[in-house]
Amino acid sequence: MDRESDRIGMSRVKQFQSLAEAAVAVLETGDTREKATLGRAVVAAWKDGTISDIGKAAPPDRPARPPLPALRPPREVPKRKITAAPAGRIALLHALAHIELNAIDLSWDIIARYTGHDLPEGFYTDWMKVADDESKHFLLIADRLEELGSHYGALNAHDGLWGAATETAHDLLARLSIVPLVLEARGLDVTPAMVTKMREVGDEASSAILQIIFDDEITHVAVGKRWFDHVCDREGKPRIETWQHLVRTHFRGGVKPPFNIPARELAGFAAAFYVPLGEEFLASRKVDEGTSP
Repeated sequence: MDRESDRIGMSRVKQFQSLAEAAVAVLETGDTREKATLGRAVVAAWKDGTISDIGKAAPPDRPARPPLPALRPPREVPKRKITAAPAGRIALLHALAHIELNAIDLSWDIIARYTGHDLPEGFYTDWMKVADDESKHFLLIADRLEELGSHYGALNAHDGLWGAATETAHDLLARLSIVPLVLEARGLDVTPAMVTKMREVGDEASSAILQIIFDDEITHVAVGKRWFDHVCDREGKPRIETWQHLVRTHFRGGVKPPFNIPARELAGFAAAFYVPLGEEFLASRKVDEGTSP
């Protein structure tokens, strides 16, 4: 954070009586940079003991958002082709900024929403680290967009990511199954190619940002897997079968191969979980195309 943002964020943090209350405040902050910097200040306050009580507070059904970007169906969102010309790179970075903004809110939502689930303090500490990373990512991309002559909100975006929060609000295991272990894990599959392509078109700055995001995403998937395993074991549920059932039930997009298996394994996410669902996805596509599976 810059010094002014740090000062404003820390001044607000002193008002909060609990971590859950602070998490809700982040969710209810509409200005994107203020949301990111407030979140980072909350994390710092937890680390230094300014906030020490987890507490309870009801999160909003939807996080606050700025007037722009306009949310449109995916077909109305600009194409994200990486080229030497800036337009395609700006479209990609804008889409990634939108993903990271949603990721900030998803992280704080899981902190606020599941305070009544008898979870150890480490659960909240882990998700604050994720939230802090997501704020860092958003600010890096937002700054890069401005360096390229654009800004977050300049292009349309879609609202599919928050649908995952709505779909799983009632079920912690479902939330852990979908957000870190489907959506974030997908980032491990697709980001390395974007890192390489950005470098090939001479955009070293954007490539470096994407590499930071990829490296952090490995740790985020690991956090999701660790707490998914914890809750499964506590409830006496089999890990693989439970994850596959919850994904089939709550995620409509399909688990799409190819998979970055080495990166997923670094996160402790074994292929036995997702490869069968990848095979189901490919088989369903063949059926849709009118051929035998």
